[in-house]
Amino acid sequence: MFFRLSRYFSVESAKYSKIMGKILNVAEKNDAAKSVANLLSGGCMRRRDGFSKFNKIYEFEYNVFNQNYTMIMTSVSGHLLTHEFVGEYKKWLGCSPVSLFDAPLQKMCPENYKDIKRTLEKEVRAADSLVIWTDCDREGENIGCEVIDVCRQVKPNIRVYRARFSEITPQSVSNAVRNLVDPDYLASAAVDVRSELDLRIGAAFTRFQTLRLQKVFPQTLGEQLISYGSCQFPTLGFVVERYKQVQAFIPEPFWKITVKHKVEDSFVEFSWRRMRLFNHSACLIIYQICLENPIARVVDIKSKNKSKWRPLPLDTVELEKLASRKLHINAKETMKIAEKLYTQGFISYPRTETNSFPKDMNLNTLVQMQSGDPQWGEFAVRVLEHGPNPRNGTKTDNAHPPIHPTKYTNTLQGKEKQVYEFVVRHFLACLSQDAQGHETTVDIDVSEERFSGSGLMIVARNYLDVYPYDKWNAKYMPVFEVDETFMPTSIQMVDGETSPPPLLTEADLIALMDKHGIGTDATHADHIETIKTRLYVGVRPDGRFVPGELGMGLVEGYDAMGYEMSKPHLRAELERDLKAICEGKKDSAAVLAEQVGKYRAVFVEAVRQAGRIDAALAEYFGAAQTYDAPDVGDPAAATPVRSCPKCNMPMVIKKKKDGAGRFLSCMGYPNCRNSIWFPSGERENHAQIEVPSFLKRPLN
Repeated sequence: MFFRLSRYFSVESAKYSKIMGKILNVAEKNDAAKSVANLLSGGCMRRRDGFSKFNKIYEFEYNVFNQNYTMIMTSVSGHLLTHEFVGEYKKWLGCSPVSLFDAPLQKMCPENYKDIKRTLEKEVRAADSLVIWTDCDREGENIGCEVIDVCRQVKPNIRVYRARFSEITPQSVSNAVRNLVDPDYLASAAVDVRSELDLRIGAAFTRFQTLRLQKVFPQTLGEQLISYGSCQFPTLGFVVERYKQVQAFIPEPFWKITVKHKVEDSFVEFSWRRMRLFNHSACLIIYQICLENPIARVVDIKSKNKSKWRPLPLDTVELEKLASRKLHINAKETMKIAEKLYTQGFISYPRTETNSFPKDMNLNTLVQMQSGDPQWGEFAVRVLEHGPNPRNGTKTDNAHPPIHPTKYTNTLQGKEKQVYEFVVRHFLACLSQDAQGHETTVDIDVSEERFSGSGLMIVARNYLDVYPYDKWNAKYMPVFEVDETFMPTSIQMVDGETSPPPLLTEADLIALMDKHGIGTDATHADHIETIKTRLYVGVRPDGRFVPGELGMGLVEGYDAMGYEMSKPHLRAELERDLKAICEGKKDSAAVLAEQVGKYRAVFVEAVRQAGRIDAALAEYFGAAQTYDAPDVGDPAAATPVRSCPKCNMPMVIKKKKDGAGRFLSCMGYPNCRNSIWFPSGERENHAQIEVPSFLKRPLN
């Protein structure tokens, strides 16, 4: 249950009153911290350096909770902590990959972020409260909880609040401080589950694939990292599946009849009601009958109003797809630009699943901001005259509104200008009116064969006046009357053949990922970028994806095992579980244990059938080299025998480097160098090894 605070506060009243203490505020990035501090302080903030030269500290006085405080605003740079294996589990050859599904993990601060951590530790000592200003999505909640963990290591009892906002504007940030809530620990727990699972799955499969295939195909893959991810692999699977559909497609010839008639300087084309025939002789006979009596008679005329719908409010998936199709900017770059525009206060939060504006949202003010622009200002005025009329969709994440402009600017350049202009034009278009037209359909009869033609007259362009990304062209149709006859200018029999489905574009791929629940709107672009950088897929000059030989071989090899790991089912199930964790319907520990168990079983079977991967890749890389693989998939081989009496880490049996014997080694190496040496000649089954009684201790 959220704890809300709704008390009057202001920066003005804080200037002349007694300061009660300090509040530490932490944003997700330095730009966001600077913008929020600037807005709350009215531009009167003081800047100083922290330990990190990239993350500044901004100070100002503010009235919060009806008392005056010094606000200390700083930032992290994304995730402050990351899951890592410990001891020998970090080393690729330090353990069997299957043991990574159960290996101990800890959250560590990367070396390049330790200065940020030191800043937080220092600043929180003097703070009375901590306010989290990270992005308001799952990932932002998790980053905020990392900040909380670091600060509570120094000051366990510090009061913690969460600022919720969807845009960095004066009204939004002031409302956020006025309505502070508790952090969303459930959303953070869901991210921890996903992060830990991705590490375990990715590390186990990546080590297994890389170590094996570098030996099996040394000439081609000897230096290659062959990564695996539970999102990137289904993403690759979509590309491979479409490519195979295209390759397996067998074109089929067909024939059809078209009628054309020239009126003044324009041609009208009438399409055959039968569409096409796959029998040449049958089509030829009908064509000859038409030629024997080619007079066309108008048998029906229909007229109706027609609308071209204005776009729905913009969510993240649509932004990525439309920017890729219309602006030719890839999804990853689009989101990077959008996040920069957001931190500068030009657009609202760009990661949202919502395509419906709240009823109480003040759209007039947002439209008014755009009314002075020389390109779309006149259209904005028209929207204000008729009143904003959003065409709302049905999706909402109950956290953020659709993406929209929050401030007018004409100072942007290059791709930033393109993305900002697109957001503005889309916003104005969805608040406008549908384009209106009048369609006339004319049916004619030639030797008892029906043909149909249509014309379109555009009556009101409406949203199309501001939205050049959609096209709707008028089509000429002369005036006809029922029973009127005329001699067509031409009657032709033309041939063609069926065509395969097109290869996937980036927009197509994002749509498939969204449909099947692969990743989230925040991660689609990253997964696509990963399969490109790993050379699992390539992109043709026309922007369509084709699988590389390595990508094809991996998918075919895993699919041959019967698990269809390139299909979206496993990952989509996890995404549903993560949503259930956020909603409090499932326990995070139970979900993690269940998912680890499923993927461990798949891994063990994949190792057992590894020869299928070798065989699939041999089709592309030539004969596979003989490889005497270590038993990386046997759970027993990686089972800890006991806990280390010195550090409590697991101890496992390892072979000596010369292969002449074995020893019991602590997986905490190099921090713990404890080991027990056994005499040579012991049987391979570690259950037969006698551990000295004075060292016997249960495994924790």
